[in-house]
Amino acid sequence: MSDNNKKLTYFITGGGTGGHIYPAVAVAELLLHDEDTKDLYYIGNPNNLEYDIIMKKNIKFLGVNVHGMPRRFGFTFVKWAIQLWIAWLKCCFYIWKYKPDVVFGTGGYVSAPIILACNSFVRGSKKRFTPYMMHDCDAQPGLVTKGLAKHAKIISLAFECAQNHIHNKNCVINGNPIRTEFKTLTKENARKRLGLSDKLTVCVMGGSQGAMSINNATVSILKKLSSQDIQVIFQTGKKNFERVIEQLIKIYPNYENDKNIIIKPYFDDMVTVLKASDIAISRSGSLSISEIEAAGIAPILIPYPHAAADHQRKNAKFLLEQNAALYIEDREVSENTLAEKLFSLINNQEMLSQIQKNTLSLAKYNAAEMIVTQLKSIAQ
Repeated sequence: MSDNNKKLTYFITGGGTGGHIYPAVAVAELLLHDEDTKDLYYIGNPNNLEYDIIMKKNIKFLGVNVHGMPRRFGFTFVKWAIQLWIAWLKCCFYIWKYKPDVVFGTGGYVSAPIILACNSFVRGSKKRFTPYMMHDCDAQPGLVTKGLAKHAKIISLAFECAQNHIHNKNCVINGNPIRTEFKTLTKENARKRLGLSDKLTVCVMGGSQGAMSINNATVSILKKLSSQDIQVIFQTGKKNFERVIEQLIKIYPNYENDKNIIIKPYFDDMVTVLKASDIAISRSGSLSISEIEAAGIAPILIPYPHAAADHQRKNAKFLLEQNAALYIEDREVSENTLAEKLFSLINNQEMLSQIQKNTLSLAKYNAAEMIVTQLKSIAQ
């Protein structure tokens, strides 16, 4: 129980992509089972991915309708500004009605109105603003974090180098909150869950929507990998699944009978997929990197070239500097370049083991617990 024996009400926010949502969920799940918690609400856009995820977790959801800021001034920008103002008013109402003791935001445009409301809506007889803590997942912090960091009680970061972009002295390097099963699930049990054998396994993932460059190159080498008795777990992305299957049938008509290959549009349980793997071919979003580190596997990172502020390339370069990844530019991805990087790991056990050790050394398993402790310390 907290020092003053007061149970606490929390607002959690973050949305748009899994990189913002899943760290927030990891913290929310810990808080839900904490003895100091009175109540917890998740603030997000009901039309976005966060709504479906939060509903499955049976967490109370408060909706705000807000979207990303247009890059150019015009009618669309004015429309967005009005939408943000309405969302801010709604968040002021949420603060008045539910009286949160502290707010925790993981970024994305959906977190902006509640953080703005914390800074502008005075509640209670003591005329206090609601304290808030922000977490940024990337080596290059996002616009919301940079813009609203000044008055945050604590800024939690996944990458030490991100401090250079934040105007707040209260920065803490926590790492990204990850799901607790990364600590407990063994590689053997993960492979059993997926019906795989205990042998070298490669995971291919371009994010929930997939990545055409990664998919095209992977399809071309799937048969070769299987012929060398290497297992492949291939997440194509929901939009690209049918196209990938059409391509694969032309190259490898009997792929469905191949026990070394699992292909799905999307895996709900990425913990099991990553823990079953030895090598990952992946984009370099912050959450993907944190989970790759927690699984202790060797990544071949292919940054999404159009990510905001080029943060995926910066994330990937950080791991490259730590000798914890191999790297390919998206424009250079092909059957040949992917196969070259992949087989350089497969055929060099010493190199593979060293990169796996290096990724594992970067893992921060207790990030969510540290954030919960810090949240309690700033709650009024």
